[in-house]
Amino acid sequence: MSSDLPTYQKVVVFGGVYSNYLALETLLERSRDLAVDGVFCLGDVGGFGPCPDRSFAYLQDGGVETIAGNYDIALAEGREDCGCGYTDPRDNYFARISYDYTFQNTSHDHKKWLGRLPRSLRFRLGNRVVELCHGSPRRVNEFLWETSSPDHLLEKFLDEAAADVFCCTHTGIKWRRRLAQGREFINVGVIGRPENDGQTHVWCTLLEAGSEELGCRFLPLEYDYHRLASEMLQEGLPSEFVETTVTGWWTTCLEIMPAKERAAGIH
Repeated sequence: MSSDLPTYQKVVVFGGVYSNYLALETLLERSRDLAVDGVFCLGDVGGFGPCPDRSFAYLQDGGVETIAGNYDIALAEGREDCGCGYTDPRDNYFARISYDYTFQNTSHDHKKWLGRLPRSLRFRLGNRVVELCHGSPRRVNEFLWETSSPDHLLEKFLDEAAADVFCCTHTGIKWRRRLAQGREFINVGVIGRPENDGQTHVWCTLLEAGSEELGCRFLPLEYDYHRLASEMLQEGLPSEFVETTVTGWWTTCLEIMPAKERAAGIH
């Protein structure tokens, strides 16, 4: 029953930690400064970055409500790959390197913790019901891109969840869609790596209750990306991952993008 849901007034929502514990630390500091009453992670704690075990203490000690992404499910269940949903051989090649490294460097206890995460969460933000998932309500690794997600599909998801606001992640690029009857669909972005825009900062989303309109702001997070890049090199992660961290341009995971999103990132 929606009447039994926890109620918040101001929350931070983010996806894709990707082992970027430095950005996660910055996010928690920013959340305290903003005096939010809830912080939510939409999954994929590991992958891409170095030293995956370091992120867990920030999530647990920071009281972050976390749901499972495809990476978390794969690690917890000991699967052979991350289940990211890529189709391009080059993307899958780098995804396998990332997953194997993360699997080998994530402790047994942390894998068990990942296995206990829910697949979705819901709460009230003021008088609105908010539903959280990783990829989409129907598939944890579904890519919902801004240019290829029609209104009728997003409205169907909202109808089925009996929700006013839906938040997802997985694509790594934030966007917001206002729909009929004041409903919203929001991709909250990720904090694990830049957004393929030539900027080194990462993104999270601030949601605030309002009597008439939902408050939604995408917040940039500056962190010590030079330190992260150095640790990636020390851990033997691919130079392509390091290049993305220090330039803000993606070197992998490009082939899954629709043409418009890919063209926006050309440099």
